[in-house]
Amino acid sequence: MIVALNSTLCSSIPPWPIRSQRTTSQKASVSQITNSESSSLIQHTTTRRCECYDVYKEVVPFDKAWAWQQSIVEKRKSLIDINEDDSDTLIILQHQPVYTLGTASTENNLNFDIKDSPLPLYQTERGGEVTYHGPGQIVMYPILNLRYQKMDLHWYLRALEEVVIRVLSSTFSLKASRIEGLTGVWVGEKKLAAIGIRVSRWVTYHGLALNVCTDLSPFNRIIPCGIKDRGVESIKGIINESSSTSCYDDGKLIDIAHDSLVKEFCEVFQLELVHQPVSNMIGSLEL
Repeated sequence: MIVALNSTLCSSIPPWPIRSQRTTSQKASVSQITNSESSSLIQHTTTRRCECYDVYKEVVPFDKAWAWQQSIVEKRKSLIDINEDDSDTLIILQHQPVYTLGTASTENNLNFDIKDSPLPLYQTERGGEVTYHGPGQIVMYPILNLRYQKMDLHWYLRALEEVVIRVLSSTFSLKASRIEGLTGVWVGEKKLAAIGIRVSRWVTYHGLALNVCTDLSPFNRIIPCGIKDRGVESIKGIINESSSTSCYDDGKLIDIAHDSLVKEFCEVFQLELVHQPVSNMIGSLEL
């Protein structure tokens, strides 16, 4: 059955362990992006601080990560009220197998009885249709104050796409592209990255999911993003198609994709990451 979380935080969620607690920072270089819908450029002269909760090697339940986001967003909005919102946030992780529905979702895009879902199914407040999250897929949840970027949701979606396009091109030599009228990133006719966002008072949450070495079979039970005439693929799948032997094991592929995503994210949004232990975030939730 569909599970919907209340907009207030679920207080029963315990801390999530991480393998390491890095305190290093990563600084962005100067970057510009353009897109077909806007002639404007990002031209930052300084970088903005971004606290990064990086548990990309961990497989986190969706409801836990959703509650983290909701709590951070509420805290950030309270800081905006007193003009003290001086830092953005980025959460990086993998999810346990789950289906999520966006605000545009309909049951017609589910190939199963909604009352008998093969996986946990959540109705969320993000935009878009149904998608699948699972191990082998890197998910990035940027919680950004767009007042310090560009107060334009179309621009923000194109900027998230730009991050993935740069990763696929620079790190994996894959010719990735956008498709007019759709959101996400494709290689040929196959979608590698899904994007769904929510913005409240110009503070973003939810984000992007990149299929790295994901088991794609759960996508067969849905019409991903409501798009019937295009399939989904992973980086590993494309690499394997072009080579008789896989160049990387799954763990290495995740590491490479993660490092590239972090680099390109910092450059596109001109952010300086400050790595924080998840215990800091959990502590702020008073759990």
